[in-house]
Amino acid sequence: MEQSVYHIPALLEQSIAGLAIKPDGVYVDVTFGGGGHSRAIMEHLGSNGRLVGMDQDMDAWQNRLEDDRFTFAHANFSYLKNFLRYYGISGVDGILADLGVSFHHFDAVERGFSFRADAPLDMRMNRSATFTARELINTYSEERLADVLYLYGELRQSRRLASAIIKANPATTGELVEAVRPLLKPAQEKKELSMVFQALRIEVNGELNALRKLLAQSLEVLNPGGRLAIITYHSLEDRMVKNFMRAGNVEGKQEKDFFGRLNTPWRLVNNKVIVPSDEEVARNPRSRSAKLRVAELVARMTTNVNNDRLRTHIASITTDERQEKCNYKRKTCR
Repeated sequence: MEQSVYHIPALLEQSIAGLAIKPDGVYVDVTFGGGGHSRAIMEHLGSNGRLVGMDQDMDAWQNRLEDDRFTFAHANFSYLKNFLRYYGISGVDGILADLGVSFHHFDAVERGFSFRADAPLDMRMNRSATFTARELINTYSEERLADVLYLYGELRQSRRLASAIIKANPATTGELVEAVRPLLKPAQEKKELSMVFQALRIEVNGELNALRKLLAQSLEVLNPGGRLAIITYHSLEDRMVKNFMRAGNVEGKQEKDFFGRLNTPWRLVNNKVIVPSDEEVARNPRSRSAKLRVAELVARMTTNVNNDRLRTHIASITTDERQEKCNYKRKTCR
């Protein structure tokens, strides 16, 4: 299968299999990137099938598919519902998200995503946005920066790191590395540098908030029986996706019906998370942290977002279940 040097998709065969693609279905690849997953989806679509590829980085436009069945949308996936409405799509049969950073972002040194070369502190996935990592460091208080490092990088020495960064006021990735290096353990320097850069990148791009919105909207745009396949690369993302697919909300709060059964709109397709084989990691070392989870929507739900908490309520329930409840309560169901 054709691969683009822009990015090598992780867990390609497993994610395509998880979508259970219908030839005449409508699908969305919300992280189009190099187009690897999208090309694989297209191979399974018939003449009446349709695919929308979304990406907030306009660089991905160069990888667009020249096919009448394909539509490229330059947008963050947090606007999924709006763009589907714009293109006249009322429901889709599958959504695929390959989260994280593409090879292109790491390898384009000037973008500032990597600590392996000196470059301006940018880290914007959407270059039309104005908020950069440099601005973050310039405008955040030491306490707020420490919170970012702790929450999104899971760094225990976050306050010391934040203090060192604020004091150094770095303008480039190299200066940032030199500012935090004295606080890192030599044996874990690369890992901890990755976590520092991850934390700043997540904050600059609002990644977890965007994921939260994507998950909420999936309940509204997926057709019953449609599938959600998401590949994550760190525990923060994976925890949200795992909770959402199991309980219907990102906090993992379980709500049960009258009979004590879990109220969730999803059926897990893979009860156990899917990870790359040793062979895939050998071919593509950057896939080593990838985790794939797939779920099937069994009932559309209405979603309310309040104080950053997703509360979901089943919008439809089968006649048999209604009758069962009525019989149990010995009431007349009207």
